[in-house]
Formats: sequence, structure tokens, C-alpha cells
Amino acid sequence: MLTLLKNLECYAPEHIGKNDILICAGKIYKIAPRMDNAGCGLIESADDCDGLLAFPGLIDQHVHIAGGGGEQGFSSRTSEMDATDILAAGVTTVVGLLGADGTTRSLESLYAKAKALEEQGLTTYIYTGSYSTPPVTLTGDIVRDLVLIDKVIGVGEIALSDHRGSHPDGPTLLKIASDAHLGGLLGKKAGVLHLHFGDGERGLAPLASLIADSDLPPGMFVPTHQNRSLQLLEQAVAHCTAGGRVDLTAGETAGVPVPDAVQTLMWGGADPSLVTVSSDAGGSGAGGGAGSIQPLFDDIVCCIRDKGLSPELAFSLVTQNPARLLCLYPRKGVLRQGSDADILITDADYAVKRVYCAGRLMLEK
Repeated sequence: MLTLLKNLECYAPEHIGKNDILICAGKIYKIAPRMDNAGCGLIESADDCDGLLAFPGLIDQHVHIAGGGGEQGFSSRTSEMDATDILAAGVTTVVGLLGADGTTRSLESLYAKAKALEEQGLTTYIYTGSYSTPPVTLTGDIVRDLVLIDKVIGVGEIALSDHRGSHPDGPTLLKIASDAHLGGLLGKKAGVLHLHFGDGERGLAPLASLIADSDLPPGMFVPTHQNRSLQLLEQAVAHCTAGGRVDLTAGETAGVPVPDAVQTLMWGGADPSLVTVSSDAGGSGAGGGAGSIQPLFDDIVCCIRDKGLSPELAFSLVTQNPARLLCLYPRKGVLRQGSDADILITDADYAVKRVYCAGRLMLEK
């Protein structure tokens, strides 16, 4: 059965104009202007979407899908996330992770939650590890996790420059990074090292030393929370202009909001293709509750409305860029023939109207 969406203003994420999108077997079978219903075979549904915009489904590479928190005691532990909240933010792919608590939270539970969200229509992956070193794993070894566990695509979030971390030295970090890289090669996965950075005085210095002391590809390192302070963001600008990746956290209020941080990076000469935004949803929020995933979408829209970024650039931060980083491109993160039919449809004011996951209509407003 085929689904035909007609007259959508398409951002792939580059603007490709008004097109029809034909969906078949969970994939985008064809994108072209003015497709003829009669020539498309057995059409299950044909909807005129004139006036609406289409984007790739958002990819959130930092989500505490099984809950997080716990840093103010047991009562501060947060609950598992719900698929409906994820979809309402236009997100179709998530990467789950453990945070500070690798003791009462387990990778087994994280894996099970990822499988549950997959059964509810989302595409899901996880990182092995947590804040501390040596990293917790499923099989007892980072390389084995990446090679043998389907959903494991990297290691994280290892905490650096943060009093809650285990303060690993250079050789320890290098071993973890080397295992992540080798596991990625053997398992044909991204093999990224997803690094949490706190408010510590060392800032990005541990990452700079790690890159300088190894032959590992700089693109495998993903420093996140880079907008938690102006000082850290200034270091991130230098890191990104030198070819390193930078991940910003949506919904930031104590530090630099994402729209301002993106503008600072662009003014500093950063390559926008190396910048991503993630939500940190499910972790403990500023008020003690669970962080929401909705700011991921809201901050992207604010980049367009308040900072004058083009929709192409703004949405690439949460679609094409993370897809390339996680080795999911071109299956994810783009609207093109052969890609997964993960499609976010909004009105002209960027209000979410529909979300398709692998061609299934999962949300309609």
C-alpha cells in the first residue's frame, strides 16, 4: 500500500520546493512535483498538504529515555519517557543513555526501554557506559558491546570537567576512545565517544589533550552541553573552527540559550555541519523534575524566528548533521528517494501537524 502526500513545501533539509512525497514500505519511494495518483499504483491514502512544510524527522542523540536524575537522593529519580512526548516534539530517532547514575540504573533497562520505544514506532539506539570510568557495559567490554549489541552505537556520556565524574586520566580516556573507535569499525557503526562536560575549570582541555595525544579521528568525539556557560562556549568556538564537533543542549536557561549559542558559533567561523543540538530530555531539570524534549524543536524554531537562520540551516542541526555523525545518513536525516519515511510536517508557523515514522502516521494534530 502506498501513501501519497501532495503539495508539500519540502526541506530535505535543503529547500527543494513544492513536491509530492510517495511513501512505500516505510521508505520514501519518490519525491517529485505533481505526481499523478493514477500512475502511482495502489494508493492507500492521498492527502493534499498544500500550505504545509515537510522536514526530515528530528534526531535527538542525547535522551534519558529510561529516566535519569537521582543526584538529590532517591526521590529525585525521574521516570521513563513516553513515546507520545517524543513524537510531539517532531522527533523520530533517539539515542538513549545513562547519566550520573550507573548504579541504580542499568544498561539492561536502557536497552529494554529502547526496544519498547521501537515497538511504538520510533527508531532507537543507545550508548554503552555512563558518567563514570571504567564504563559500565552489557558484555563486559566496550568493543564487544558495539560489535554484538544491535542498538549500541557509541560510548557515553563519559563525564569530564565535572565533580560528579570519576576524573579519568589521559591513558584511561585514550583506552575508552580507542575501544569505541575499534568497536565502531568492527560493528560498522559510528563508534562515537559522547562526552559530558560540566562546569569544571579545565573546560575542554581534557578533550584537546586526548585529540593531540592520539591518532583517532577528531570527528568521533562529541562534546555535549557546550552552551552551559559562556566560558565553555568560547572554547567550543575554537574547538569547532579547528574541525571539532560541538553539541548544544536545548532548553538551556542558566547558560547560553541555543539560538544565541548557534549565532555565536556562526559569528566565530564554526563550520555549521559540525554543530548539533540535543535535548538531554529525561534527566533532572532545573526545577528538580524531568527535562522535557520539547525545547529541542522550540529552540530550532527560535533560531529561525529570532536569529534569522534559514530553515535549511536550523533544521540541519537536528536532522542531517546528527545523521552523518551517527553514520545513519542517508537513511536518516534527509528527505530523498530511498531514505526512511521519517517525516515531520508543520504549518507555515512551524507548528507540528503530523509525524511519520518509517511511513506510519504516528501523530496528527
